[in-house]
Amino acid sequence: MMDWNDLRYFLAVAKEGSTLRAGRALRTSQTTVARRIAALEEATGVILFDKRQAGYVMTPAGEELLARARQVESSAHAFFDAASAQARDKGGAVKLSMEEIFATGLIAPWLRDLHELHPEIHIELDTSAGIRDLGAGEADVALRSTSQPQPSGTVGRRICDDHWTFYCSREYGEKHGVPTNVAELARHPLIGGGGGNLSRHYDAYLEAMGLLDRVIMRPDTSSGLLSAVRAGVGAAILPCILADADPGFSRCLAPRTDHKRVLWLVTHERIRRSPKVRNVIDFLYPRLKARAQELETVRANAA
Repeated sequence: MMDWNDLRYFLAVAKEGSTLRAGRALRTSQTTVARRIAALEEATGVILFDKRQAGYVMTPAGEELLARARQVESSAHAFFDAASAQARDKGGAVKLSMEEIFATGLIAPWLRDLHELHPEIHIELDTSAGIRDLGAGEADVALRSTSQPQPSGTVGRRICDDHWTFYCSREYGEKHGVPTNVAELARHPLIGGGGGNLSRHYDAYLEAMGLLDRVIMRPDTSSGLLSAVRAGVGAAILPCILADADPGFSRCLAPRTDHKRVLWLVTHERIRRSPKVRNVIDFLYPRLKARAQELETVRANAA
């Protein structure tokens, strides 16, 4: 049986013209080169070189097979280059974009497990305001809530309807009562703000409900908003996928269902098969989906 590695010796002797020089090029002995050439000739049944005192001269049969051997060498280099590229792509930075409230209250606890499973991946967590252009490489993966079709080239997995409603802390509810309708909410302090897009949409929602004047605090970050609710300052609107799973929160009102907003985990077609991107999505999606399904089950049992 032919040893594919013997083609290296064949090509080296063809290039150098002698087993001595080929051995130097390959950093091995002249004897090893001669032995491997002999083994290749025996395996193929073809005399590749005339062995002369001045060196090895290629036979016509050897000349004919030389081009084929170079093709094999080229294919081998291409194979190892592709394998190396894949190995490099398994590690490195993956930019993950989402609203800060999802990063703080939902995703952050899972990132430790992601690191333990894939220590070669470094997460760059982008919670700045505005939607990142995945096609332009502004982010690799995004957790995105939208009622609009995804931009061209964006591919993703649907998680759930992105319901939001009012919550207070359990401690606040035990002390002051949990408001269960808009009229009762109007008698309780509300926490607004949250920063970025959240503040803008939240203010519009409160104004439409006639509750904007009940806001007594406006943290400029969603982590500040969550902290204020947990501290018992008052009630605030929060995403159900986050707050329903937190035993420290009590839901005040049923969420609106006419918003048509859906929570997606998305990337771009251009990088969807990148191993490191795929590993991040394959890690996050089942956890997000399981969280959403678990909460749906809890709601259905409570109805």
